[in-house]
Amino acid sequence: MALTYTGTIMELAAKAGTGQGAFNVIHLETLEGLIGGAEAAGLPVILQISENCAKFHGGLEPVAVASLAAARKASVPVAVHLDHAEDENLAYQAVDLGFGSIMYDGAHFDYDKNVEVTARVAAYAHERGVYVEAELGRVGGKDGAHAPGVLTDPAEAAAFVAATGVDALAVAVGSSHAMTERSAALNLARIAELKAALDVPLVLHGSSGVSDANIVAAIAAGMTKINVSTHLNGFFTRAVREFLEANPAVVDSRRYLGAGRAALVPEVARLLALFTGAGAASQ
Repeated sequence: MALTYTGTIMELAAKAGTGQGAFNVIHLETLEGLIGGAEAAGLPVILQISENCAKFHGGLEPVAVASLAAARKASVPVAVHLDHAEDENLAYQAVDLGFGSIMYDGAHFDYDKNVEVTARVAAYAHERGVYVEAELGRVGGKDGAHAPGVLTDPAEAAAFVAATGVDALAVAVGSSHAMTERSAALNLARIAELKAALDVPLVLHGSSGVSDANIVAAIAAGMTKINVSTHLNGFFTRAVREFLEANPAVVDSRRYLGAGRAALVPEVARLLALFTGAGAASQ
């Protein structure tokens, strides 16, 4: 239990053919809510800290140390993962801090440069026993850095994995980052083609914009790691707004942030159960 190597969690999900939830830490209250939801479900969770999150907190170390400490105290397996690091040095820092996995995102480079840098990062991480995710193709919606509408090519993906040695691959199959409506249409046929072409787990970014039913179908087609951030941020923010509207005189931030934290727990538990096949898909 407690702090767990990401590869262990991913291997179990991949072998079972189920999905594994990976949810983004924004601050301490989301960190606690995410772990609380995993404990309520009795299921593993991957906590993700993005490059943007590290910048918000003035650097990676403060939020990383808090996340690792909280993971160690959890009653279920919890992994800590660096999400969407375009800064190569940030990836190295996460490895040195004790993360179970890192995602180096070189998708903004051309193919050859992406291979070169990703392979270098993967070698550093693997020498220290850290699991590595990378991205090929362009997942839309990330501050203009990724153009939407481009699908990952299976043959190119197989060549990329062979050249870099990564352990998991985030692929572009129709989702987009930061969507607030769950209306994205995934290319299930392309997911199946990628699954057949690769011997590493596939990762779905931008899952907040995908319906429950479509996520379940994507897992059945071959997706393993399911990243969710914006969708859960909505639960947190709505709870804070509702609390402040109902309690306009409150100035103790713990009270309204506590409401946001509490709102995450049932939805995190529901998503984890859904991804593992224990929940019922809904629109």
